[in-house]
Order: sequence, then C-alpha cells, then structure tokens
Amino acid sequence: MADIRSPDLDRGDPRRQPVAPPSAAIKAEASSRVSALAKPLGALGRLEDLAVWWSACRGVCPADPPANVRAVVLAGDHGVTASGSSVSAYPREVTAAMVCAFVAGVAGVSVLARQHGVSVRVLDLGVDADLDGLPAEVSAYKIRRSSGAIDREDALSLTEVQQALAAGAVIAAEEIAAGADLLILGDMGIGNTTPAAALIAATWGVPATEVTGRGTGIDDQALVAKTALIQAALDRVGARAADPVQRLAALGSADLAAGVGFLVAAAQSRVPVLLDGVIALAEAAVAEDLAPGCVAWWAAGHRSTEPAQQLATDKLGLVPLLDLGLRLGEGSGAVAAVPLVRSAALLLSQMALLSDLA
Repeated sequence: MADIRSPDLDRGDPRRQPVAPPSAAIKAEASSRVSALAKPLGALGRLEDLAVWWSACRGVCPADPPANVRAVVLAGDHGVTASGSSVSAYPREVTAAMVCAFVAGVAGVSVLARQHGVSVRVLDLGVDADLDGLPAEVSAYKIRRSSGAIDREDALSLTEVQQALAAGAVIAAEEIAAGADLLILGDMGIGNTTPAAALIAATWGVPATEVTGRGTGIDDQALVAKTALIQAALDRVGARAADPVQRLAALGSADLAAGVGFLVAAAQSRVPVLLDGVIALAEAAVAEDLAPGCVAWWAAGHRSTEPAQQLATDKLGLVPLLDLGLRLGEGSGAVAAVPLVRSAALLLSQMALLSDLA
C-alpha cells in the first residue's frame, strides 16, 4: 500500500480547525450581478443560487464554468452482507465485478461521464477480492478486505480509520494536482447503504426507522431486517458515536472513511464538490462534524430515494439540484447535474445586464 500518512490526520485529537468559507466578497458581488441580469428577479430560480455558489467557490465573479470535473469512485465491501442478513438484493461479489466495469468504462456513471466530459477514477479501499488483472493503481490505497459486521462488532480499528482518512486526503490532493476545478465523490459497494444510514442516524441521533431505505431494491421483509440491524448497531455503539472518528470505526468502512478524508481535504484546498447520494451524504455528515464549515464547499447533485440522504441534505441545509428518483450511486446523480453548474456559470457571465438594454 502507498505511504498515506498525513500529519493533519495523525494528530491525537482528530477534530480540526473550522474550514474557511468561500469568498464572502465574491458571493455578494455575484448576488448583485444575478439581480442585475436582464430578467425578472428570481426568474432563473435555483440556477441563480448555483451561480452565486460557484463564483464564491472559485473566488471570481463571474467565474468560468467547470472545465476539469473529476469523479473518484471509492469501492469497498461491507461486513453486513456476510452476517446472514439480507440488506441487499445482490450478492457481495457484484462489488468486484463493478470495479472491473468502472475500469472498462462501461458502468452507468462512466456513460454519463463521457457525455459531460468528466474523468472517472475507481479505487479499491476495501473490496473483498484481490482484483487480479486490474491495474495496480486501483488497489494502491487498499486498507483491508471488507469491514466488520456493524451490528456485532466495529467496522474498523481506529488505526484503519486514520489510514483511510489519510488515504482520502491524498486522493483528493492528487485530483486537485491534476487540475480539478470541481470534484465528485462516487461509491461502489454491495451493502453500503446500511453503514451509510447508520452513520447518518448516529450523527443526528435519530432511530433506524427514520433512515433505513431499500438500497438496491429489497422487499418489505428484508427492509424490516435491515432496519433492525441498523438499530442494533446504533444501540451497540451508544455514546461512542458522538465522536466522528469513533463513529467511523464503529459504523463505517474503509471506503466511507476515505470519503470523509476526501471531502475535508477538498474543502481545505478550496475546491468545490458536487455530492451524490446517500453514501456521499453519510461521508459529508461526518466530514462536517470533523471539520466544521466544509458544507459551504458542497452542492447536492440530486435527491435520491433513500430517506437517510434526504434527512442529511435537510440537516446540512443543502437543496438537491435534481430529483429524478435515482438510486444507482457511483456518483451518477452528481455527474448528471454537472451541466447545471456549467449553465449557471455561463448565465452569470454571458447574459446581458438589464442596464445594458436601456
């Protein structure tokens, strides 16, 4: 495994200083420009808010549309799929098969990404397979195979959490060094909506009944079992969940913890992120707890069908750009929203001002 130690993430106290927000001055300038465009006030709806957010994040008004959008899919398996429960409609072997599909460019997000000029990179953080035959870089940041079954044991050790957080930070830094002006965090892992829902429930202290969804499309009986498993995990962890690193160790996984590190590092580097579904929102929930202020650097790409994702977007004050009933994951909903960011930026820069028409 690559050397992924990070001084920031190896401190004894995992909590960090708050993250500085996007430029307040540019935000005000962009808001004024939006109001001055040749249109009735508010006529462009959410695109106006998006244009202001994008300009503030880029630190210039008007800002060019995102030209180098880079998506990273973090893959891992989850102990809950091997515990005799039916939390997914598909077997865990699908995770490794889908990693191969990402590498081959035939996954759902790969198709969308080609349409919109988005690069896609897949990385194995915790897949329960050796992935022989794939490029070595796919598993360069692998922490372990699968994770603990969270209803009965911790998902990770604290050391593994720190390794995963550091890995995520390095991965973000690599994408930024490659010129990313907008990042997308995707996911792949059979059973991953279970730890994601548990992390969201633990972050805001709600019961499993408020966050458990059907994931890959489980039936009513499996939904009852999945809800009970998540509640058992929450009850097992108890007050430990108040600490974000302990929360990741008890309820997360290597891929989810790496996602948290990725989101924090992106915000610290002042690079905006377009969030996807319930996995990204679970990572965002913990990242905002770990480094307050990160949320200002994120926009929600879409509203998924998972109740945990909807709860997290509401709690974080994020309004999803799309609502298409998507539940694929992979970063697909965020990639589908990329044209909206580009449109918002172009409207702010190319649309006439009302004063120009006088």
